[in-house]
Amino acid sequence: MYSKAQSAYNAKEQEVITTKNLIRMVSIMKKCSIRFISHHHHQKQLASLELGLILFCLFVFSTPVNASGDLWDLSLDELGKIRVTSIASGTQTPLDKAAAIATVITADDIAAMGATDLDQVLETVPALHVGRSDQSYTGKYIIRGITSSYTPQTLLLINGIPVTSLFVGNRSNAWAGMPIKSIARVEVIRGPGSALYGADAFSGVINIITKKYDELRGTQAGIRAGSFGTQAAWFTHGKSYNGVNIGFTLEAETTDGWKKLVEHDRQTGLDAMFKTNASLAPNSVSTMKDMIDARFDISDENSQLRLGYQGRSNIGSSVGYAEALDPSSRVANYRYNLDYSYTLKELAPNLDIDSRVSYYRNAAVITKNILLFPAGTFGGAYPHGFIGNPGYKEENARLDFSALYRGINNHLLRVGTGFTWDDMFEVTESKNFNADLSPRANGLEDVSDTAEVYLPEKQRTNYYLFAQDEWKLTRNWLATTGIRFDHFSDFGNTTNPRLALVWATTNNITTKLLYGKAFRAPSFNELFVTTNPIVLGDPHLKAETIDTYEFAFSHQLSNQLLYTANIYRYNIQDFITYVPISSGVNQAQNIGNRKGQGFELEADYSPFYNVRFLANYAYQQSIDKKTDADVGDAPSHQIYGRSEWTIASDWHFDSQVTWVGKQKRVLGDTRSAHSAYTTVDITLRKQNIWRKLDLAVSIQNLFDANVTEPSPGPAVYIPNDFPMAGRSLYAEVQYPF
Repeated sequence: MYSKAQSAYNAKEQEVITTKNLIRMVSIMKKCSIRFISHHHHQKQLASLELGLILFCLFVFSTPVNASGDLWDLSLDELGKIRVTSIASGTQTPLDKAAAIATVITADDIAAMGATDLDQVLETVPALHVGRSDQSYTGKYIIRGITSSYTPQTLLLINGIPVTSLFVGNRSNAWAGMPIKSIARVEVIRGPGSALYGADAFSGVINIITKKYDELRGTQAGIRAGSFGTQAAWFTHGKSYNGVNIGFTLEAETTDGWKKLVEHDRQTGLDAMFKTNASLAPNSVSTMKDMIDARFDISDENSQLRLGYQGRSNIGSSVGYAEALDPSSRVANYRYNLDYSYTLKELAPNLDIDSRVSYYRNAAVITKNILLFPAGTFGGAYPHGFIGNPGYKEENARLDFSALYRGINNHLLRVGTGFTWDDMFEVTESKNFNADLSPRANGLEDVSDTAEVYLPEKQRTNYYLFAQDEWKLTRNWLATTGIRFDHFSDFGNTTNPRLALVWATTNNITTKLLYGKAFRAPSFNELFVTTNPIVLGDPHLKAETIDTYEFAFSHQLSNQLLYTANIYRYNIQDFITYVPISSGVNQAQNIGNRKGQGFELEADYSPFYNVRFLANYAYQQSIDKKTDADVGDAPSHQIYGRSEWTIASDWHFDSQVTWVGKQKRVLGDTRSAHSAYTTVDITLRKQNIWRKLDLAVSIQNLFDANVTEPSPGPAVYIPNDFPMAGRSLYAEVQYPF
């Protein structure tokens, strides 16, 4: 499939690589490999693989081969759009020649996975693990072992626009996942992206691209039902009306969530201290939620208007917001977005202009009291429970402007500027405790708009400038250079460069050398929280920074087999994490430096026209430089495999296996490493099972493996970790009108 498109794309005039280019490349690789391996000589496992990769490449490069001719009729588009080409995506540049380590997952891939939520899709990406926060089990998108309390180091975009919460810096603590019927494809960069994306494109970037009118294919409706009381329905419509293209999707889902027991929680320890019996453990986690997603897209030749709504309600507390079980609380989150884009093609000779204005609003609402600790806690001082209800509303407006100039031979020049205005404009809180954790005389009180509220209302502005040049050095070499300057009103300036050298080594081999610098902006929670009984902010925080170096190659070994490999190394400065400053209270601080390294392997093999196998393996090691200890809470090894089998006309049987290796504990957590686990999923799909009706049945975690995710340390409140779902069954039907 991909190989046919790639071979056709590369079917051009051949030429032998010159001795000069060969010697030059071998010299560069030799220097890079010696530097990399000598820097990590004590890590034999990684060094041996690095050496193997280098020797393999030297063998390939030293063998007389034919190099392709003018491989890039279309130069690489900007990394921000992650333009890639395969038979499934149909975009303009081959994925193996993109100026980044990237993965693209299409709607067809998602169907083959049997996925019902974005988190399940992301777990299939090499070196990306979806961990779980203690805040409603919010997904922690951990790339290459870079993780923290909320893991805001991974930037999430929807159609190229960030959906970052000012409060904690991630998608929000009530993100609650995302259904998949509106998704056309998911593009993931593993590595830095701040040279184009700015803040938070630190460990990687996830861009969710929603379906346009032609991808929605008329009008369709469907329903799904399955385990844990899950029910879902969706309606989609896409059509062109006299040159005006309309797309609309509506998805709704409700679930009671899985019921897995927690034997011991934070209150269990308090009970031992105060000689009480207030803990609700053992009891099950609270993973219920209701979701509504709606998207509207209208476009013509030059412009596009998009509206979106994501409503999350009836969200359970999972293991409790303070890791004390809280089955009764409920929160809601409402997100709205609007963006309008206008493109002028050939405004002047060889000059295109793109402009976009966007607006995003996010509201967190407490619908049933949050019991940080249950009734009778602290020796009976709180007969109705220790209650804290923090809410907020935030919004941002963005203006982005860029120009692409093609008038210089062998160059694509892109420059841009933009402005963002962020506002945390309504912070609310009710609570029944004082700053010293003593009971309030009047019980539960609303302290909004007082000095006691947990977070002051703040604003932030950011403006940026960037420039990028894609320079075709020779017929087979392309260099992408870029730099971006950002100014933030609350913590100052940051400048982030990038460099990518992409070499079409032969007609079937591509080699890349990449460097990038990125940063993460401190969240408002990290900067300004003052009266929270669990965490405090620090207004003097600096931005986190990271420098990443990567070497990669891909090889189309035959029409049936494509494989890729890459190694990387990064250094992190001023990493922000929460540090204990008193009993039970942590403060955000720039505690120091980290370093990481690893490698990733991927393969795509189609031995027959109706059979396809995909597999990937990732290894990472992330070290705290101050302690020389593993950062922990991320798997060192991951393996994923999927088979796709078209049994007969319109019949598809797909299976996948996911292995997540052991996860070391953070420094000070005396528990043994978190155990590895394996899950197996199968999906059977039948198109046109009756007239135009499509059917899909999937079983997730087929063998009912005991899956957990690490609970935080070093202070351990839930020693047996966070229990995840067991075996589950889902069936769905879809009908086009």
